[in-house]
Amino acid sequence: MENQKNNYCVIMAGGVGARFWPMSTTARPKQFIDVLGTGKTLIQLTFERFKNICPSENVYVVTNEIYKELVLAQLPELNENQVLCEPSRRNTAPCIAYANYKIREVNPDATIVVAPSDHIILKEDEFVSDIRTAMKAASENDWLLTLGIRPSRPDTGYGYIQYKEEKIYSGDDRLREVKTFTEKPSLEIAKSFLESRDFLWNSGIFIWSLKSIMKAFDNHLDEVSKLFEKGVGKYNTPGEEQFIKDTYAVCKNISIDYGIMEKADNVYVLAVDFGWSDLGTWGSLYTIRQKDENANAIVGANVMTYNTRNCIVNVPPDKLVVLQGLDDYIVVEENNTLLVCRKEDEQQIRQFVADVKMEKGTEFI
Repeated sequence: MENQKNNYCVIMAGGVGARFWPMSTTARPKQFIDVLGTGKTLIQLTFERFKNICPSENVYVVTNEIYKELVLAQLPELNENQVLCEPSRRNTAPCIAYANYKIREVNPDATIVVAPSDHIILKEDEFVSDIRTAMKAASENDWLLTLGIRPSRPDTGYGYIQYKEEKIYSGDDRLREVKTFTEKPSLEIAKSFLESRDFLWNSGIFIWSLKSIMKAFDNHLDEVSKLFEKGVGKYNTPGEEQFIKDTYAVCKNISIDYGIMEKADNVYVLAVDFGWSDLGTWGSLYTIRQKDENANAIVGANVMTYNTRNCIVNVPPDKLVVLQGLDDYIVVEENNTLLVCRKEDEQQIRQFVADVKMEKGTEFI
């Protein structure tokens, strides 16, 4: 195996997973739940995947400070210094800047993969091979790399990446230069993207050398990099926590996609196919769960169905549930809450959560 000491991984685990309510709550978001019934939570699966790519001491988890103990409990191999605690949610660019400066203190020659904590990867071996290809390319070139997924449907929930035809990397001809980034298009535009065949879904997994991403921050988000630059000498010391609290209080809320990837002229994409799902919604979980003869994906030991099909059902094992006449519904009971919602309307779940918070308080979310 190639020398991995310069390989680093940053796992982003700060989200609250509102679209997976009521299974996912503020106290225990989906990344800390065994969503697939494998005996391991999503963040544990993510961590194990990346241990094949870099040493466990080179893995950092960025999360909200309220989840610090959850992270350390679920990933006992990490020490406290590997858990980067955000005092507030500021999207992906600040959390990546924070990790950059922390890693630079220990290894300025790092090559970094940044990934969410709640993705599903069905073909683990291919994933590891693709990440290694991307890390090698990123370590040799001043490139900002992302992994692109061949789209299977005109989904309006993903960002799209259009790539250029020319093959530019001798190590792998799936690696192409990016022409455009488009955030969550309309259905009509998504259909046209699918037909043109030179678009990929943006997986939200990024690979770059530390030098390249820090240069990109200086060029495109210098107001963010200047804030974190002030902490040099405090990272990995007792002064880090207070510095981060002060910095996040004044840092802008911006994603790495908007802040850098859409502006930079050295962005590249590796087209991959390793059985990816971002597990963003109940519908995406439905597609990967096993179904019965009526295309129902059921978790729950005592569920009886009559004339019911195409549903995703997630209920406690001791609960008897009888469903009759449902087609294409989400039925979830968790945390003293029952949700019944049409699959096609699942984007409204965020609104349900906001309304519950307003009318019933935070007890149920």
